[in-house]
Amino acid sequence: MAIPVIDFSKLEGKERAETLAQIDNGCQQWGFFQLVNHGIPVELLERVKKTMREYRTEVKKLAEKLMETMEENLGLEKGTFKNQFTGNDEHEPFFGTKVSHYPPCPRLDLVELGLRPHTDAGGVILLFQDDRVGGLQILKDGEWVDVQPLANAIIINTGDQIEVVSNGRYKSVWHRVLATGNGNRRSVASFYNPSVKAVICPASASAVDETTGAYPEFLFGDYMDVYVKQKYMPKEPRFEAVKAIN
Repeated sequence: MAIPVIDFSKLEGKERAETLAQIDNGCQQWGFFQLVNHGIPVELLERVKKTMREYRTEVKKLAEKLMETMEENLGLEKGTFKNQFTGNDEHEPFFGTKVSHYPPCPRLDLVELGLRPHTDAGGVILLFQDDRVGGLQILKDGEWVDVQPLANAIIINTGDQIEVVSNGRYKSVWHRVLATGNGNRRSVASFYNPSVKAVICPASASAVDETTGAYPEFLFGDYMDVYVKQKYMPKEPRFEAVKAIN
């Protein structure tokens, strides 16, 4: 069994009625179907794939280089973060990229936020944001601070797992996206996260203050099970919940 494949070019020819019927069937019986000969140039689609592959390769290298600078600042051995995230190279880290589009909101009196306040579950987040339309804010000392648009800059956000490995010296920070009435906001976020099979815990180093916080040792997959249910809630109970699993 396979979902329907429909030749969209036939919509303009003698087979229009049949093509309409195929689309109707796809909508009624499946809710999914694939279009071929849809009119989007193949060259454009191939360029999109090629550009995205190139972009992800460069961003991933930047994330790993950035983690090395964190290790140096924390007095940790080189490779500490990557080793934890991969289980000493037994597993692949998760590296994902998400493209977001926030259209202008026609009723700002009813909708304040495009994305609710939260911290990110993973490791290092690298955001290539719109250089014209703002909206991203971080919580700093009890106040929401705008992340100003800056052309061709990459915004770095440390996630929950960086906080754990650094034993609280580096924090995952609450952030949100405001709704805006002017312009379309676009962003490309890449996430360098541990493997779901990775065991995460505070690193041992004299430069890391062991009294900063009590973070448990846990499987990142277990943490994600907790996170999806508590993403918009205070983060401290997440660590307590994942501690209880073990």
